[in-house]
Formats: sequence, structure tokens, C-alpha cells
Amino acid sequence: MAAIHVYRWRLAPDGLATRRQLRAMGLRPGGQEVAAQLERPRRRRGPLVAYLYRIDQAKPVRPMTPARMAALEAAMRARRTCPNCRRDAGYCIPRSLGMCVPCSDLETAA
Repeated sequence: MAAIHVYRWRLAPDGLATRRQLRAMGLRPGGQEVAAQLERPRRRRGPLVAYLYRIDQAKPVRPMTPARMAALEAAMRARRTCPNCRRDAGYCIPRSLGMCVPCSDLETAA
């Protein structure tokens, strides 16, 4: 395994981008290896690390198909449905509660 270049935060050369930056450009890494990494020092913990990919080797984002859109909608609907009252809460149910806020309030009051 070859060592990768490490750059300080905000000092990466042109031609490299993070996954989020690639996505904003309508690109994806496309199976390429990590070209470099950024490190942002922190006081009490290890540094924050962001992996960089070469823009010239990035591929365009795959288009959303109707089947993928339907699967995404079903997954989001499942995240919004309360397991207690079986209603669509209109927001993603917090994993810490495991149910919608009104059901959680009723359970803690009882």
C-alpha cells in the first residue's frame, strides 16, 4: 500500500476534491483510490480527516431511476411512521425515542 499525501486544512492543491465537493460538481469518485487527505488539528482529540479524490478521474453521478426513487420514498416513509400509533409523523422519528414525540410524551407521563 502506497502512502498518501497529507495536507493541512484548506491547503490542498487544485485538482483534488472531497466527496461532497465532487457531488456539488455533479461527480462521484467512481471507484478510484484516495489520492490524498486533509487533516484539521483539534486540541483534545485526534485530527479531523477528509479524503481527497482526483477531479479528472471522477465520473458523472448516475441518474435517479424511477425504481430508485420509489425505494427512497419507501425508506423515508418508513422513517416517518411511528411504530406505536402507525401514523406518518411528518418528520423522521428520533432514534433516541423510537416513536413520535406525542407517543413519547404520553409514555413518559404514564
